[in-house]
Amino acid sequence: MRITDLLKPQSILLGGQAADKAGAIDTLIDLQAAGGHLADKAAYKEAILAREAQSSTAIEAGIAVPHAKSDAVSNPGLAAMTLSQGVDYGAMDKQPSDLFFMIAAPLDGNLHLEILSRLMVLLMDPEFTSSLRAAKTAEEFLAVIDKAEAAKYGETGVPGVESVDTAEEAAAKAARNAGGEYRVLAVTACPTGIAHTYMAAEALEKAGKALNITVKVETNGSGGVKNALTAEEIAAADGIIVAADKNVETARFNGKPVIFVPVSDGIHKAEELVKKAAEGSAPVYHHQGGAETVETASAVKESLGRKTYKDLMNGVSHMLPFVIGGGILIALAFLLDDFDPNNAANFGMGTPIAAFFKTIGGVAFNFMLPILAGYIAMSIADRPGLVVGFVGGSMAAAGTSFATIAGTADPVSSGFLGALLAGFVGGYFMLAFEKLCEKLPRSLEGIKPILLYPVVGVLFMGLFMCAFGPIVGALNTGLTGFLSSLGGTSKILLGAVLGGMMSIDMGGPFNKAAYVTGTGAIATALAAGAGQGAIEYQMMASVMVGGMVPPIAIALCTTFFKKKFTADERKSGVVNYIMGLCFISEGAIPFAAADPLRVIPSCVVGSAVAGALSMVFGCGLMAPHGGIFVFPVVSNVMGYLLSLAAGSVVGMALLAVLKKNKEA
Repeated sequence: MRITDLLKPQSILLGGQAADKAGAIDTLIDLQAAGGHLADKAAYKEAILAREAQSSTAIEAGIAVPHAKSDAVSNPGLAAMTLSQGVDYGAMDKQPSDLFFMIAAPLDGNLHLEILSRLMVLLMDPEFTSSLRAAKTAEEFLAVIDKAEAAKYGETGVPGVESVDTAEEAAAKAARNAGGEYRVLAVTACPTGIAHTYMAAEALEKAGKALNITVKVETNGSGGVKNALTAEEIAAADGIIVAADKNVETARFNGKPVIFVPVSDGIHKAEELVKKAAEGSAPVYHHQGGAETVETASAVKESLGRKTYKDLMNGVSHMLPFVIGGGILIALAFLLDDFDPNNAANFGMGTPIAAFFKTIGGVAFNFMLPILAGYIAMSIADRPGLVVGFVGGSMAAAGTSFATIAGTADPVSSGFLGALLAGFVGGYFMLAFEKLCEKLPRSLEGIKPILLYPVVGVLFMGLFMCAFGPIVGALNTGLTGFLSSLGGTSKILLGAVLGGMMSIDMGGPFNKAAYVTGTGAIATALAAGAGQGAIEYQMMASVMVGGMVPPIAIALCTTFFKKKFTADERKSGVVNYIMGLCFISEGAIPFAAADPLRVIPSCVVGSAVAGALSMVFGCGLMAPHGGIFVFPVVSNVMGYLLSLAAGSVVGMALLAVLKKNKEA
């Protein structure tokens, strides 16, 4: 595959005109559509504008590279445009932009990213960009790209097949190998990882050649980490540059002079950065433990609430595959088994096929609490926190205490709450212990990660969970008993609150809080061996049906009240049927963002109605995801369908009343 395989003649406009930045974007999107790269123009435009809102994709020398990864992209592709008169695109040099490449990348697949990275590198060559501007036809434009790509990367155009080094490159490698080290190391990363990441890398490498300073750059792109820095290279380097606008691994740079800058500085200030790094005049970096976040220079320090939320979500995101996989298999076991009232405790194990599904599902599900606690702790304290969190989560699940060890009491699982406590306490303990160990002699540096951290950390967590696990276990038991006692109005209100929360911010903190509550509930119920009618399963059912309502309600409104929406919105509305049925609440976000005062209240009311009705009908769900694909394992599926339909219709009706007709 070559660059020109992603760029078709019909997606090229030479000598075009645009009044402003918005006009240039619209023209480029039309070119992408002409090349057959987009499934949804409106959704792709939203992704482009969202990327531009982070920072302008314009670079110096009149070049702009707007780009986005989106599920609105049907296949990867490029669009290119030159303007007879440039437009203000927000470039740092304040010069107008007249050469554009727009990148459309799907959410999955990485082969094309290797090709796109080549284009970003080529755009750093002034002769190449001058030849592109001089092209008179699309064919000539493509020929310029082909020639430059062949010269730099060889004739094969096959990712993974290296071209033969030029004499200059071979000499540089020989010189580097003779010295045995790179003087300057760098890491580049941009939010999407398909443009500025590689342009910054190329600029830094060019600056190194110009200054006769050996430079190696690690790129953290969408296709993963490439050209990774080794421990030996880091130890030998004079200085390190981190040009990044997203999270990168920085613990490895502890004790080295490190320069932290936005990725744009890696492009525009490459020589300055390389000089400073080579001189070793950058401040020495002291890693504080945890996953270091590298933000742009203008970013503010994270609040405690935001940091806690991110740590929690790190645990939840790693936990969910185990919960979903195990939960669905256990639910299938109940579906395939024959219920015996005389042996209710054995339900799910009564037939060989049911026993198979329940056993395998149980194995997967039993990893849930250790994974949750382990990855919360790791988010806080980096790798030393992982083992401590795993041990704490396992002890929470087992209900281990001093009394159970002595044989004087039965274990009482502290469940989901215990795992949360173990993750946060273990993580912050290890963070403090890492700081304490910084005072130890450097000769002991090697034994800290393999001896001190795991032994002290595991011992602390064991003592902590033995002491506090029973308290959390009693709290967990009391909470379960309280939920089980709910009935009538209280139960309906709980369903309405959980369902409504799913629509307040659709993927934000309120949505995630409701979802984590639901998954925690079914985790507790499954661990306790609760039957299908347990209130915990009903809570999860309310959560999922509440999350399905917003996209479906909007889709219905675009279908039956077309005058309320633009033509593009009506096209996007059809997609929301699929997203809603698949339990993807985020499908409603573009509509909510465009008209929040009307869309969000309508969706919240519809979701609350659906969640309440789900409780009324006693619907239960053991699988925390899947939408209509897990409906077969829902208890009282007809009531569940009715709840979804009623909530969606209510949301549609309220939205139709609130929204005004669009002008023709």
